[in-house]
Amino acid sequence: MTQQTPPAWNRPTIASEQLSVWVVTDGAAGNERQASALADAMHLTSTKLRAHLRPPWSWLAPRVTTGARHALPAAIRNQIAPPWPALAIGCGRQAALLTRMLREYSGGKIFTVQILDPRIDPKHFDLVIAPHHDQLAGSNVISCLGALNPVDDAWLAHAAAEFSTLQQLPQPRTALLVGGPHRELALDTEWLDGLVARLQHLLARDRGSLMIALSRRTPPAWATRLRDTFRAGCVHFWGSAHDGTNPYAGYLAHADRIVVTPDSVNMLSEACASGKPVFSYLPQAARGKLAAFHAALRVQSRLCELGDAAISTLLPIPPLRETAAVADKVWRHYRARQSSPNPDPGR
Repeated sequence: MTQQTPPAWNRPTIASEQLSVWVVTDGAAGNERQASALADAMHLTSTKLRAHLRPPWSWLAPRVTTGARHALPAAIRNQIAPPWPALAIGCGRQAALLTRMLREYSGGKIFTVQILDPRIDPKHFDLVIAPHHDQLAGSNVISCLGALNPVDDAWLAHAAAEFSTLQQLPQPRTALLVGGPHRELALDTEWLDGLVARLQHLLARDRGSLMIALSRRTPPAWATRLRDTFRAGCVHFWGSAHDGTNPYAGYLAHADRIVVTPDSVNMLSEACASGKPVFSYLPQAARGKLAAFHAALRVQSRLCELGDAAISTLLPIPPLRETAAVADKVWRHYRARQSSPNPDPGR
């Protein structure tokens, strides 16, 4: 386990700091970011548990709890014991198994919160937080539009100061946030060609600069194409630790507009939370839940097609910031639960 306190810029002195929370994930960056963002918004000191499950539990999670202790590495298994934290916040399907186990093992003493559809009845957790596109409902379900994240004015101000050298790049500054292939999208070579062509047109028309951030999921071929294509321009590029400290937060803070590949709910949500105009390139409609998410952003004018309009013609849109409101709802449920005698962990 690794312990983490809320960032200094987001840590008031309140009674909640005396409580603790276990942040439970499979180690995936996007899942850990959501769970940690909620813990920080609640101003709780968090300890991270990364549940790397063994088969067959990894295949069946979170449905099968029989013998599930053996699904965990010995180091984590030994940590699953009193003293229990006040809350456990899990994110992702595999983490949902451990979140569910913690509720049972603690006899209901741990208030369990699961982010994203756990693919089992929400009754196995005290609360489930799921985006609208998961189409999950229940008395203990909190719905939101996008992914939980830490982006707010204080976070952006901190990032702007930490990466202040980005101010030297000429405006307009365009941030390009790059994910990777997705089963509900056709992101092939033709799609990448189209993205590159539109970015080149944007830079030729408006000048300015380009800030490119890759993710762990970005294929090497995409990275090479982007680096080679924009090498000669006014570009700030980050692809891995070899390029220095990840400036992703600084990009969000200093960008005048943000282009996001359409595969990442997390990056789209964080871009929309920045308050900057957000664009994506999606020549063919996505399928499934991702299509529903894109549609919801477009209906609220939070997401524009790359090349549709100049930045000067866009109307200001309030930033998409849901984490603080979700944290407030979690607190209300938690306090109501604390006032209820004899909690039943199996309800």
